[in-house]
Amino acid sequence: MQNDLRLNALRAWLADRLGPVDALQPASGDASFRRYFRIRTADGRSYIVMDAPPEQEPLGPFLDVTRRLAQAGVHVPRIHAHDTAQGFALLDDLGSTHYLAELSPDRADALYGDAFDMLLRIQRTACDGLPDYDRSALEREMALFPEWFLGRHLDLQLSPDQRAVLDGVESALVDNALEQPQVFVHRDYHSRNLMRTAQDNPGVLDYQDAVRGALTYDLVSLLRDAYVAWPDERVRAWALDYRDRAVGADLCATTDDATFLRWFDLMGLQRQLKVLGIFARLCHRDGKTGYLADLPRVLAYVMHVAPRHAETAPLAELLETLRIPALLDRQLRACVP
Repeated sequence: MQNDLRLNALRAWLADRLGPVDALQPASGDASFRRYFRIRTADGRSYIVMDAPPEQEPLGPFLDVTRRLAQAGVHVPRIHAHDTAQGFALLDDLGSTHYLAELSPDRADALYGDAFDMLLRIQRTACDGLPDYDRSALEREMALFPEWFLGRHLDLQLSPDQRAVLDGVESALVDNALEQPQVFVHRDYHSRNLMRTAQDNPGVLDYQDAVRGALTYDLVSLLRDAYVAWPDERVRAWALDYRDRAVGADLCATTDDATFLRWFDLMGLQRQLKVLGIFARLCHRDGKTGYLADLPRVLAYVMHVAPRHAETAPLAELLETLRIPALLDRQLRACVP
């Protein structure tokens, strides 16, 4: 009923600004309380409408970050109208072609090259006043892993010794993030939030949770995406290509390959532990089961990368001891309708 009331209010708000519009068509799903609709006006123009319930998703951060990114030349939707009290915004329509649908082995270099250029603009964006991706924030995110992925999804509880192992690895992951150059961080820069556009590719979405944080965070979000995986050699080459671009843009001092790839790997592990927890929470708390199919890919990143570094090898050993890959496989099979 509440959703119906919001839709009626949204239709009335749009009618005051645009006149008659076609039916609101769902434009995308979202892992939050936000909803997006595509509308067309009588004269054929297309827009995206954001419905962000103010009590759960205040519109202010979205408006602020959009302004910052637009001023930095990032291709974000133009805001044609907004109502912070009701939580409505009328935006440019950047199309319906996500990077995920376009990425292929022969097109990836060009698409990621464009994404790297756009990421440089993002990282040069003013981040004064944004929340810091500090120790407490990073630790709070990783706490989702034992609570929701291990505890709720796999029904596992760690012993005190096992918890100490995980705490030690998490501490190293936080130290790694904080030792890197701190820049503007989109925080969800991946193939489902990048739109393939004919001009100024890509269009960038879902940036309202931006923070000031580690240089490699958005890069690893893109290259070790929860929705698409690439061979190690390509990921390594792309990561070092971006390192060179970041050095050229004065975002980073000259950094040797081993140091940068360690930054990249450990930052990825922090994000992947968080994502495992978030995807499990989306299922068990919010009833959104569609993310479960992506859990094995994210876990595979952890199992593959953690043994490479002395600080994180104990994590891989712990997950093997607990037989997490096998447990996850059985749990996924049990969830199949």
